[in-house]
Amino acid sequence: MSKTFKVPQKGDPGTRLKNQIKGVLFNPFNLLTLIAIVALIVLVVFPLISLIKETLVLDSVAARRAKAEEGTWSLYYWQYLLTGRMAKSMFWSPLQNSLVVSFFSALIAVPMGAILAWLMVRSDIPGKRILSFLIVIAYMTPSWCKAQAWLSIFRNNSGSYPGILYWLGWNVPDWIAYGPVAIVCVLAIHYYAFTYIMLAGSLGTINSELEEMALIQGASKKTIVLKITLPLVMPAFLSATIMTLSKAMGGYSVASYLGTRVKYHTLSTRLHDQISSGMPGVGYAIAILMILMSATFIFANDRIIGTRKSYSTINGKGGRSVDLMLGKWRTPMFILVCLFLLIALIIPIVSLIIESLQITPANGLRPDNFTLHNWIGREEDSYQMINFEPGLFRNVKFTRAVLNTVKLGVLGAIIASFMGQLFGYISVRGRGKWYGKVIDQLVFIPYMIPAVTFSAVYVAMFIQPKLGGLIPSLYGKFILILLICTVKYFPYASKAGSSTMMQISSELEEAGSINGAGFFRRLLFIIFPIAKNGFMSGFILTFISIAKEFDLISLVINDRTATLSYLTFTYTSMSIYPLAAASSLVMIFLISVCYLIAKYLFKADMIKSMS
Repeated sequence: MSKTFKVPQKGDPGTRLKNQIKGVLFNPFNLLTLIAIVALIVLVVFPLISLIKETLVLDSVAARRAKAEEGTWSLYYWQYLLTGRMAKSMFWSPLQNSLVVSFFSALIAVPMGAILAWLMVRSDIPGKRILSFLIVIAYMTPSWCKAQAWLSIFRNNSGSYPGILYWLGWNVPDWIAYGPVAIVCVLAIHYYAFTYIMLAGSLGTINSELEEMALIQGASKKTIVLKITLPLVMPAFLSATIMTLSKAMGGYSVASYLGTRVKYHTLSTRLHDQISSGMPGVGYAIAILMILMSATFIFANDRIIGTRKSYSTINGKGGRSVDLMLGKWRTPMFILVCLFLLIALIIPIVSLIIESLQITPANGLRPDNFTLHNWIGREEDSYQMINFEPGLFRNVKFTRAVLNTVKLGVLGAIIASFMGQLFGYISVRGRGKWYGKVIDQLVFIPYMIPAVTFSAVYVAMFIQPKLGGLIPSLYGKFILILLICTVKYFPYASKAGSSTMMQISSELEEAGSINGAGFFRRLLFIIFPIAKNGFMSGFILTFISIAKEFDLISLVINDRTATLSYLTFTYTSMSIYPLAAASSLVMIFLISVCYLIAKYLFKADMIKSMS
């Protein structure tokens, strides 16, 4: 008996689905896009889901307290954090402290950065080139190095070795040496750079003819700035404000250096303490709340900018930029900028140099208290000193920390930059299509998560095996640190990749295709060679960012995987301040050299890359 076969008709759903699957699996671009989306879901979405789950499932410690069985689903962590007996000291007071610190940091940093940006871009202040370079270098210096410098200057004699000011005759009171005042000052002289970089990029696009016409009509310089320049750069100004608030609220290292010794806790220090040695579920709950607050800041910024009246600064007509004459204020403004650099860059470095040359801060500034032991001293000589450590250049811990820092920075930068170019390529070629939007949204998620919180997300995911061992335990291993740093910098690398890919016309790929070049051959011999300069500049800048990280890796690092930032923190916690100062100086030198290479060898522009 013959069988009858049904001939698929045009538009048959089964045939259409089959063709679509073939189109994905056998089209290299579609397959690459699918792999990228799956990778982002696994690296970004799954850890967030795991984080939420960990706040709802009781571990052994919480189960005993809640008188329940381990593994039970419960809201115990949330009740303990928000309404429990310890809620005030665990969450509400740290929340208040975090809001105070972030508000006043932004209040100081944003106007400071805006003034510096205007002076560097729109005025005729002398020495612009060297001043703008030093302003960026001041930002490149890690915030924890600035906190270390603050301690070397302002430490008092209450329970610690005193700092430089004590030996100059002033025993600094606690409320200045530690706590909110100290934290706000350090964060302000670090995060001013967000406003400076964003506004400098925006001001550089404004046609100065607008200001000149107002000047001809008799408007004062003050009126021009307030009525013309400020409205034009308002989106960048608001973005810088939101970023400063978010970063200051989520920062851990500065709050840990300057706040915990006087029991001034912020959300980030409470999160760190709970995950490290308390109830991790409570720490994960704090992490979720910090993510929600950060996301609220960012979406509020988008909402404000998205609904405000639009001011275009770039159009089809040619524009020019002419410096606004400062007149009699030219020299005073130059002196003020130099004073700022003295406070933000020179004094911290000098204070670290002084402390790195001391045998012990306890003996002050006496000539016989200065030595090179902290740099080149032998281990057998260290027994006669207080720190019992050889000098950095003979210290095994330091050598391991430098190697770990370089390894982490290089590997993280290579992976993040490569993936950034790939995500950028898909995003640009898929502009206006669903997969381009999905890539953009998934890549953006790590950006709005504070650093120490992002680390907590991955701790929740990899602290113990899951799914029957399909997801292994990576806690305490170098690969987890590398994974955290790489994924965290996906947004920055992706934006750099998008900027590079937007400059490469699709006609080049079409020409290669006409000549018989396959997809991967076109990528290898057309796209990547053209994009190599963008890749290298992105690599160097990502390396700098990863190398100086502490907040991001503080939850997952240990003595074996220690980097320079962790080594410095360890020395500080052990009150070995001279070695902490010396390792801070090495970090500043390393970062400065890398930035010079990026700027002058690969023509990387920090202002363009961040703004």
